[in-house]
Amino acid sequence: MAWYLNRYECSRCGSDWQGEWSCMCDDDCPQCGARHMSPADSDDLTEIIVKDGDEFVVMQSPETAENCANYRKLGRFPTLAAVEAFLAGR
Repeated sequence: MAWYLNRYECSRCGSDWQGEWSCMCDDDCPQCGARHMSPADSDDLTEIIVKDGDEFVVMQSPETAENCANYRKLGRFPTLAAVEAFLAGR
């Protein structure tokens, strides 16, 4: 399942906040309660790369994820170049 870090800015009070969701969805302002604020920006976190010691681990949010990313390991690689080659071949 896709996973995103959405960043919001309230058009009513100017408050900034962020939230992780399975889509680039609207959210309500936690400060003033203004409804249906669209993300100002989003980062796709469906696949992430985590450094673990001298290696790099590719993690993916699975299709079964619902309320959290629930990442699963796709592979462990010695270099970022190896990660890029793996991801390009998918």
